[in-house]
Amino acid sequence: MTVASGRADVAFARPRATTAALTALALVAFAANSILTRLALGRHLIDAASFTEVRLGAGAAVLGGLTLLRSKGWAPLRGRGWRGPLALFAYAAPFSLAYGRIGAAVGALILFGSVQLTMIGWGLAHGERPTPRTWMGLGLGATGLGWLMLPAALRPDALGSALMVLSGIAWGAYSLLGRRTAADRLAANAHSFLGAALVALALFATTAATHGAHATPHGLALALISGAVTSGLGYAIWYQALPGLTAAEAAIAQLAVPVIAALAAVAFLNEQATPRLIGAGAIVLGGVALALTGRAAPPTIEIGAGPR
Repeated sequence: MTVASGRADVAFARPRATTAALTALALVAFAANSILTRLALGRHLIDAASFTEVRLGAGAAVLGGLTLLRSKGWAPLRGRGWRGPLALFAYAAPFSLAYGRIGAAVGALILFGSVQLTMIGWGLAHGERPTPRTWMGLGLGATGLGWLMLPAALRPDALGSALMVLSGIAWGAYSLLGRRTAADRLAANAHSFLGAALVALALFATTAATHGAHATPHGLALALISGAVTSGLGYAIWYQALPGLTAAEAAIAQLAVPVIAALAAVAFLNEQATPRLIGAGAIVLGGVALALTGRAAPPTIEIGAGPR
């Protein structure tokens, strides 16, 4: 890989075992986010705009506080621009709105399908060449995920589906920004959450003025946990893992999230463990493992200093 300004090759410097552990933690956090969002919005404990604002605000408070404690000031948050905050908001708001119209299964299928296309397409356009083993893993994982989600996918809601596609593209963009962040990834996430929370205020104000806002204590608690723990800390862990993954690997790894979420729903929400879930889950996880053991050929690209 060609690296700008003589900087070390951050994309492949970290040991693979460390990257794998960080990736696994992040994927569990993503799956927990799906469970928390499903609980809050599926049971109408809080409206989508309020959930989005509380989630982003809680993440900003935790990450901003950690940055302040570590750096003794706000200097690391300055001068980073708006690409990260806008990408994060463009993921979080449609994600919440879509789950008010479509089920978790079809939502996960559309979301992570959009992530795959966004991240793998970007990687190919910028010189990444996944190995045949990686492509086989992607095909196997996508087949298993499609089998798992097919019954719900046959009855999609057009608007809800479009919102989830937008959310997936934005999440792919946010993850790609994380791969290009050279240093201080905690501050990068804190800056993105702070900016996104400010943008989300406009959505909240508009929704409250036109349709009203509602939130139960339980709904607020779920949004706070989603923002502070599974989003804020989870995304910070994800940004630590991303430099050790190619765009294709980062995209394929996320195929495991719907399976983890489905298994968590069986454990914590008393949902049924069907033969389809067990069989499809094994196929998806097998495909992810196959893909992540096939290292892609390093691209020849310059890596910038991160989001501006």
